Amino acid sequence: MRVLSGIQPSGKLHLGNYFGMMKPAIELQDRGEAFLFIANYHALTTVTDPEQLRRATLDVALDFLACGLDPAKAVFFKQSDVPEVTELTWLLSTVTPMGLLERCHSYKDKTARGIPANHALFAYPVLMASDILAYQSNVVPVGRDQKQHVEVTRDIAIKFNNEFGATFTIPEPSIRDDVAVVPGIDGQKMSKSYDNHIELFGAEKETKARIMRIVTDSTPLESPKNPDTCNVFALYRLFASEAQAAELAARYRAGGMGYGEAKKALFALVWETLAPFRARRQALEQDVAGVEAILARGAERARSEARRTLNAARRAMGLD
Repeated sequence: MRVLSGIQPSGKLHLGNYFGMMKPAIELQDRGEAFLFIANYHALTTVTDPEQLRRATLDVALDFLACGLDPAKAVFFKQSDVPEVTELTWLLSTVTPMGLLERCHSYKDKTARGIPANHALFAYPVLMASDILAYQSNVVPVGRDQKQHVEVTRDIAIKFNNEFGATFTIPEPSIRDDVAVVPGIDGQKMSKSYDNHIELFGAEKETKARIMRIVTDSTPLESPKNPDTCNVFALYRLFASEAQAAELAARYRAGGMGYGEAKKALFALVWETLAPFRARRQALEQDVAGVEAILARGAERARSEARRTLNAARRAMGLD
């Protein structure tokens, strides 16, 4: 089973990125052949500062390796180091109906948030399809809100195969409902765009301050509370063991505990859980050349696979 997943270097990664994409993707490196990439081509639709993009790309690499990605098990690389995907994007564009792209909610959502409309933003799903199909991926882990991207990829691949012969593997989405949507401090989906995020490797003071700002209801301290509707508990449960979650849930229902105490418990658990990741990241920062070498080796493997797929697509279309 070949698994493909990517993440944009559009800013500091947060807890939503970790539980929604990074952790599931890293776990899959032990269950199949994982291709994990830093989607810096995609980031160009929102990041226009070259230095910011370079720094963010390195940060994503450091974050993934710190969180447990093993380059001996997974193929880890930068999207821009595999130019074959851009040529494949053009080939796929020739079979992609305009109506299919016009129905994509990502374009509508981003332009509604003020991101300038351009061809790259509109054709984003075709590049994403190329990312997936270039490596003949079987499974693509995505959040429920991104399932449409895999459905579009399937539609494009099926249309190409029908017109030019069996060329691409038809991928399947893999959705983990328990972590598909991680709440931000305002209760909406955690996102940098909403400024409701908690950074994965933020400073201690800032991390605690943002956790203490998590929105809760106005239930009095002495009254019982419902953990199932609380944003604080929703985040706590992601980090906690079953026993820890059950214990805090019981305290919610018993009453006599304020939300401030729950927030402090959440911060303590977050900070303790991420401590070994922070230490590993600090060590990696001292060996940037080593991190770049890991990405280069991953890109060499990824290019080999992508070139094989591109050549097959070129032959199918009469470009050989």
